[in-house]
Amino acid sequence: MPARIKNALIWVFGALGGILWGYDTGVISGAMLFIKHDIALTPLLEGLVVSGLLVGAMLGAGLSGRLSDSWGRRRLILAASGVFILGTLGASFALGPASLITFRFVIGIGVGIASVVVPLYLTELAPKHLRGGLTSLMQLLVTVGIFVAYVTDYLLADAGAWRWMIGLGVIPAAILALGILTQPESPRWLVGKGRTGEARTVLTRLRGDAGAAGEELAEIERAERTERAQSEPLTLRRLLSPRLRPVFVVGMLLVLFQNFVGINTIIYYAPTLLTDIGFGSGGAILANVGIGLLNMLMTLPAMRLIDRKGRKPLLLWGALGMCAAMVLLAVTNLSGLGYGALLSVLTLGGIALYIASFAISWGPVQWVMLPELFPMRIRAAAVGLCVLFNWLFNMIVALVFPSLLHAWGAGINFLFFAGTTLLAFLFVQRLLPETKGRSLEEIEQDLLRGRPARPEAERSVPVSSGAAPH
Repeated sequence: MPARIKNALIWVFGALGGILWGYDTGVISGAMLFIKHDIALTPLLEGLVVSGLLVGAMLGAGLSGRLSDSWGRRRLILAASGVFILGTLGASFALGPASLITFRFVIGIGVGIASVVVPLYLTELAPKHLRGGLTSLMQLLVTVGIFVAYVTDYLLADAGAWRWMIGLGVIPAAILALGILTQPESPRWLVGKGRTGEARTVLTRLRGDAGAAGEELAEIERAERTERAQSEPLTLRRLLSPRLRPVFVVGMLLVLFQNFVGINTIIYYAPTLLTDIGFGSGGAILANVGIGLLNMLMTLPAMRLIDRKGRKPLLLWGALGMCAAMVLLAVTNLSGLGYGALLSVLTLGGIALYIASFAISWGPVQWVMLPELFPMRIRAAAVGLCVLFNWLFNMIVALVFPSLLHAWGAGINFLFFAGTTLLAFLFVQRLLPETKGRSLEEIEQDLLRGRPARPEAERSVPVSSGAAPH
């Protein structure tokens, strides 16, 4: 097999966890319309069925940092695929709310592991000039998984076959388990374990150039030696030290805003929202397929723009687009329009604008930036902690939204999310560093010295003699 194809398979199998993540989180939106015919669900139980996966994801994310450092990135991805298979089969055969929630929790453990270790794995294998695009491949496959879930929901909607909707998630889990067995371990993890020869072999295979591989290996080893020489070891406790606290705060705010801008209400509950304004079940799920397709297609330009335009511009424009969409949805809902074509067009237009804005910005950028922010020796644990809170915030939104929708209606909720997207814009503008075009080791050294990570183009501009340096 040619080397180019082998390298392509690394990214495909490494990011395949994203398809599982997307499928298992997306399939419930359509399945929920039919689960309620077989299993009695109150608004609270409905929230628990959806958020059970997210509680499991918190546990999986919390365990991932330590496990990925001890087991290795590749072995942990293999374990996650096994957890996916167990949970998916159990949920598809559930007979009541308790068993359905329990196995959704098990699926969530696999989702949580994948959400930490897959971006970490791809970040550590990618060359710096392609890191954003290759790492965001996982986010593309998340949207592919969501789209496949929506199509599956639509094809099985007439039969109301929600068990098959959930159970078919076994297929990508099995492909991931078989595929990851053929892929290499992270060279950065191998260096950390003293397996330098293996790391050199992997880098040579990845880069296709022994000289370039040797230079990159030397850079990784220098960063490793510098960290080992420090008197105080790099642990999670140091995240709260004066030097690293700002980075930790930025990481936490990034995951906070990604969840509280409202994306989960669209992904999990779009068919429910659409049936509330007069759509039938089949029409709501078909509209959901269109939402999933748009979500997937708009991730493609993000993969190209993230390394050309940078992380911050995408986040800023994405926040503005989402804010405009939420304002449109809120005004449409609160204006008192009766059921009809105008209400349907405005609602679908607002959802489409929102999904397009999210998919080209906040969807992929968070997963690219989180591993870039933290020093290598605590990267896995730090990313794991941030992603644990990501799933906590996700779970809160998913758990309470059905009850809030029942109590207040959609309009007030959309108005709230319009406010959070505006706050997200201000956060990116004022606090978030740019990491485009820089090696992980360069970013790490600047962060340890307390300097903001700046894009390569900005650093290349000389400071004139009459201006004070920043």
